[in-house]
Amino acid sequence: MKIAIDGPAAAGKTTLGKRLAQALGFLFVPTGAMYRAAALAFQRGLRLEDIDITVTESGKILLNGEDVTALLSNPELDELSSVLSADSRVRERLVALQRKIAEGRDVVMEGRDIGTVVLPDAELKIFLWATLEERARRRQREQGGRLEEILEAIRRRDERDSTRACSPLKPAPDAVFLDTTDKTPEEVLKEVLKMVEERRARMDR
Repeated sequence: MKIAIDGPAAAGKTTLGKRLAQALGFLFVPTGAMYRAAALAFQRGLRLEDIDITVTESGKILLNGEDVTALLSNPELDELSSVLSADSRVRERLVALQRKIAEGRDVVMEGRDIGTVVLPDAELKIFLWATLEERARRRQREQGGRLEEILEAIRRRDERDSTRACSPLKPAPDAVFLDTTDKTPEEVLKEVLKMVEERRARMDR
């Protein structure tokens, strides 16, 4: 079974994705981390065709075989990865790598174009949402910083993600829209596990 989780920055995709994959025993694939790994590769002067990014069962991100997970939280990579994600050549390369990872296995994959582009045949597609203010507060709790600056950064990211020509952020027509604004991570997980159960029952008919 393949589960696609899409949504804007700080909507709770990674939190849900990790917990859901753990509960189901699926591989969790955070595609945002893959774009940050690509940004790191570009910083190191690697060419696009020489980049190989994989995700291990334990959740580590490997860049050409090297575990770079700990390096990906560098804020510098956020801006560069966002710019790279709008580049059609980079996107094409990473989509191919993401599909390769998901091939023949149960996965929970999260990002911005999973249900629409990467895994259009996913059995369950979820589009997570939360208000801009709530997402900024979450980001502040995680990383610190001034709320006004975080709000502005997320607003810019939203605009870039939803207006780019290549794979813009939008819900797949068959995605379940889930507003997480007033919900705890536990409530969101419970709701999605119920969806998985219902989808599996339908698949077994």
